[in-house]
Amino acid sequence: MAYSELLADRVRRVFTEKRTANVEEKRMMSGITFMVNDKMCVGVVNDELMARIDRTWHEEAITLNGCRTMVHGGRSMIGYVFVNPEGIDADDDLDFWIQKALDFNPRATASKKKKG
Repeated sequence: MAYSELLADRVRRVFTEKRTANVEEKRMMSGITFMVNDKMCVGVVNDELMARIDRTWHEEAITLNGCRTMVHGGRSMIGYVFVNPEGIDADDDLDFWIQKALDFNPRATASKKKKG
């Protein structure tokens, strides 16, 4: 299944409204990822939002409506969550998750660049 263009457009709108600088879109993880300052911030996979959040807030985050831990390669990825459509249906809810990812972004580490 292709990623939700509608959700991707909503994410773009939030970044625009917040005047977020240094946003770059990359296709990955069978969806689209929004990089901020060369670090993964949020993404759209199928019809869900993926958010990179503070690891210390992870356990509380997954108790919120529609949120679950991201699992990649059979491994739980603490600090990465998926939020289903029910959890981001309202614009305020989508803004909440994107803001959580933006709040963490300055402390996030960038992945190592692969040598060409």
